[in-house]
Order: sequence, then structure tokens, then C-alpha cells
Amino acid sequence: MVDIEYQSPEAIKAFQEEKLQVALKYLQEHSPYYQRMFARCGIDIKEIKKLEDLTKIPFTEKKDLQLYNQDFLCVPKDKVIDYITTSGTMGDPVTFCCTDADLERLAYNEQKSFACAGLGPGNVLQLMTTIDKRFMAGLAYFLGIRKLGAGIIRVGNGIPELQWDTIQRIKPDSIMCVPSFILRLIQYAEEHGIDYRASSIKKIIGIGEGMRNQDFSLNLLGRKIKEKWDVELYATYSSTEMGATFSECEYGLGGHVHPELIIVEIIGEDDKPVPDGQVGEVVITSLGVEGMPLLRFRTGDMAAKITEQCKCGRWSYRLTPLVGRKNNMIKLKGTTLYPPAINDVLDNSDFVENYVVYVRQSEAGTDDVMVKVGLKYQPDFDVIKELKDRFRSRLRVAPAVEIAPKEEVAKINYPAKSRKPVKFIDLR
Repeated sequence: MVDIEYQSPEAIKAFQEEKLQVALKYLQEHSPYYQRMFARCGIDIKEIKKLEDLTKIPFTEKKDLQLYNQDFLCVPKDKVIDYITTSGTMGDPVTFCCTDADLERLAYNEQKSFACAGLGPGNVLQLMTTIDKRFMAGLAYFLGIRKLGAGIIRVGNGIPELQWDTIQRIKPDSIMCVPSFILRLIQYAEEHGIDYRASSIKKIIGIGEGMRNQDFSLNLLGRKIKEKWDVELYATYSSTEMGATFSECEYGLGGHVHPELIIVEIIGEDDKPVPDGQVGEVVITSLGVEGMPLLRFRTGDMAAKITEQCKCGRWSYRLTPLVGRKNNMIKLKGTTLYPPAINDVLDNSDFVENYVVYVRQSEAGTDDVMVKVGLKYQPDFDVIKELKDRFRSRLRVAPAVEIAPKEEVAKINYPAKSRKPVKFIDLR
């Protein structure tokens, strides 16, 4: 049978509508939270037949998961095999319970995603992210590579010395990690005489950070890696709540959806679907989840849906690189922007070593933005004036800028318990 991703848009839609019927029936029978919602809102699931009918159902939000966490559980506790928590990027972490079937689903999801990124039996992937600390992603990657039949080396995050020792000993052909860590790997290699360009690594799969602009060209981080190390770069997008991954294929034209695992809507400021190709908030409905399935969950991530056929032959829709997080939107002096736009200015300033962006609410109720910057070296010009001029040139407005020791900023970027680099702190 032809993989559903390669079938026509009409076939994919009909397929997802059948899956949606099964998911709704399951929630009606097993989910205390959704049973209450359906009763409270007078929703007859038999009337939800088309994907367009999803708009009749209220959204599920992160706060619902935080307030009524156990009411989302659809199975007895003795069926729960694995306990996971989200990274807490936008507030308190949420606990997710996975059954054995859910772990099989995760393995299938990552098997397809790795295959999309060109991996298969015979490849060896060095995993530079944690598989412990209640983290779903590391476990999912391990399960997926195992199901794919490729090899995996579970090194964990950080420690460039150990990463390079492993590369030189075992000679993997692929790396999976947070893209900014690649720059630290390169720096370590240069400082210690390691010829990284002649290493066994041919492919890097990035997680947690974007490597492309909205037009799919490499962003500054992607360009910095590519200029230093001419390897294949693949970006991915995923989250614990989705239990699914959007992975690029070899053409790098957006993250492919796996239609059997997730339904995606893109909604605008009015909470209604936007036309394909227009940026809005990503809303997901999980398919095939047994433990804690979600219906119309607002991710808070901003992206657009692409529906034309990809060069790889897949018809499954794709998502553009994330523009930012809806809750992180900043209104600075009348201008709306997202943190990645500020990051881009700073990343393009060669005298900037590291930084963190703070947003506070002013006494007037508007957003105040302050950027704390660590310097690589002390230029012979006024750094604060130069950065403000660059911000105004790119963004039309300039945040406050404060210079701090780069060691102080590094401690903020990499706190002990964080799974991801911290570059944005919202104090509103």
C-alpha cells in the first residue's frame, strides 16, 4: 500500500476524517475532561464529520492541562508505562502518561521522521540530547532509530570533549542535537586541533531551534554552521503535547506532517482558520494516542501550512519554520515583533558573544524590552549606540541594551535544570 503521505490531498483529507471519527469516539468513552466538555457545550460528536467541523469544538489550552491534568488520562493507572513532563517553556511543566501503545506510536513517528530525513538501516546517529529527566524527545528518538533499524549512540547533551571522543571512536554519520551546540562543538574542535571537516559526520538533525527563514533559506545559525561545516542540515519541529514530529526531507521546504498521527489547524487572531500559506497559531488534534489524547490543543507556536506537493513527492501538508510563540509576541513602541527578530539582529553582530532578552510590563501597561549582551571583544565604538541603530534599521524600534560580562550571560543561557538554551525571559 502506498504511504498516505504520497497520496492525493483528497485521499489524505478523507483518511484523516476517518481517523477523527475514531478519536472522537475514544474521547467520548474514556476522557473525563472531554466528556465534561462535550456535555457542557452540547457537542454531538456524530455531527463532527469533516475536518472543517472541528471549529464547532472549543480549544484545549495549556492551562487546562495544568489545572485538570489527571482528567485527560483515558486509561487506568496500571496501563501507564512511562511518565513524561513537558519542558515548561511557557509556565509550569505538565505531566503526560504514556501506555505501551503510545510508546509504539512514538517509535513509529520518529521512524518515519528519520526516514524523511534520509536515515535508514546502516546509518549511525549520535544522540546529543538527554534520554532521562522525564524528557519525551530523547526516548522517542531512541525508540524511532531502533524501529528504523539504524544504529544510535546515546551520549547525552553537552560535554564537547566526550562528543568528539565518541565521534572519533565509533564514527557515526549523523548527529541529532540543539543546533547552537554545533557551534560549541566546532569551537572545541578548532581549539583542540580536531579536523572536524574530515570527520565521519555527514548529516545534522536539529531540534528545539530553527535553522531556516520563512522562505526556507538558512537563517544566521544555519548559515554559520554550513559555512564552517559543509554537512547536510535538517530542521525538525515537535512537542510533547503533539506526540508527533514535523521533519524536513532532503529539499528543506518545511516539516512534513504524518497524517496518521496528527491533524493540524492554523488559526488567526479571531480564532478562525486562516487561508493556507498564512501565518497563524498551530492547533493540533492527536490521532492514535491511548493515554492522554488532545483535541484542538493550542500549541502557542506560529507557523503557516503549505499544501502544494513537495519536490520529494509527498502530498502531506508541511509547516513553515516557526515565526515565534504567540505568547511571546512583543508590542514595542507600537511595533509588533517576536523574539527571533531580535535574536537575528544580535546573531548578526560579530562582536556579540551571547545575550538574553527580557520583557516586562511598564507602569503604563506597555511592553518594555531590555537586552543583556555579553561581548566577544570590546570594539572601538559605542556598542550600545551601534546595537540600537541596528535594531532601528531592521525592526524600526530599539530595545534598551545593557552590557554584562559574557560569563554572567552564559549562566543565564544555560541554567542547571533547563533542557534548552534560555535566551528569552518573559516577566510580564
